[in-house]
Amino acid sequence: MPKEENEEVNQLPPEKVKNIPSVLEESKVIVAENWQQVYEPGYYGKQVGERLELALIEAVLLLKRGRIAVSKDGRSMSFQELYEHAASLDKRFVERYRVYEDLRERGLLVRTGFKFGCDFRVYERGVQLKKGPKSAKEHTKWIVFCVPEDFTMSFQELSRSVRLAHNIRARMLWAIVDNEADCTYYQITRHKP
Repeated sequence: MPKEENEEVNQLPPEKVKNIPSVLEESKVIVAENWQQVYEPGYYGKQVGERLELALIEAVLLLKRGRIAVSKDGRSMSFQELYEHAASLDKRFVERYRVYEDLRERGLLVRTGFKFGCDFRVYERGVQLKKGPKSAKEHTKWIVFCVPEDFTMSFQELSRSVRLAHNIRARMLWAIVDNEADCTYYQITRHKP
């Protein structure tokens, strides 16, 4: 893209930028040009040097919304192709994607929760992500575990997940995805007698 066109794209409001090119690299999608337009608003992906790396779950939603165009081996991918690719790599992708989409539709800031042993970290509306010291409002508000409606677990596993949430000053939500792909959220808290 010539420099003049590139500068023009950077001056457009983020909601006007569509189909920013990206490339699928097995388990992530890379945005090399105009990546700032994808990252903000919503804090999608992770900046690595001069590019943005999107988790597949983020890329699938952004592709569905028309914010990015994804290619693999020089060929454009459809939403369905990327969705099926992601589902082939993650047996829980269907539930996880549905919850991710639902949380984003509610206007919440959602990040992956791998480092906390959960599916997602969710922040209150209006929070700006930053490194370093944070106010109480800027911390993770909920950690979310996504499960299908027929999921079962032991009380010990449930207790561990609740303690994890309390250790990071967050609330624990179970996102139940039913057979109609509707999401229901249950908050589980720990109370000391």
